[in-house]
Amino acid sequence: MERDPLLQPTLGNPVVKLIPLEWSHFERLYEVASDPLIWVQHPNPNRHEKPVFENYFRGAMESGGALLILDAVSGKVIGSSRYYDHKPEQRELKIGYTFFARSSWGRGHNPSAKQLMMQHAFRFVDNIIFHVGEHNTRSRIAMTRLGAELVKMEEVAYYGEPIRMNCVFVMRKPEGQ
Repeated sequence: MERDPLLQPTLGNPVVKLIPLEWSHFERLYEVASDPLIWVQHPNPNRHEKPVFENYFRGAMESGGALLILDAVSGKVIGSSRYYDHKPEQRELKIGYTFFARSSWGRGHNPSAKQLMMQHAFRFVDNIIFHVGEHNTRSRIAMTRLGAELVKMEEVAYYGEPIRMNCVFVMRKPEGQ
């Protein structure tokens, strides 16, 4: 199956490398995701449990836009993110379902990955939407640091998981880009 150039690019910079997620990455990614402390503020705090993570991973693969995040220096798996709900007619795309190993927190991996993903996406869309759990303070702060605007609250049904209240952030394509 041919990869969609918007949804499954290979991206990189000196901090992170993002590659299309594959079924063969499950164990390496679950090794990162099995840390319960990653999920404490997340709307679905039990994603560290293997059956729950298997559902998350299946949703990632079915999305057609999931990416594996590697540390650019060590090559070690440090997380995942994805593009989803592309609406070409509205020139809109969502980025989310992102998580990182705690060893990556505060080291620039998240902003580096998100910047790469946004730069790539803005070649195709004008607006990028992010859903962040209403109690996920860490991610809400990260969104504002990236320059995203909090526009509303809404209930979101994650793939195969309960509906949760989320903050909706928007990044608009910079003028001239």
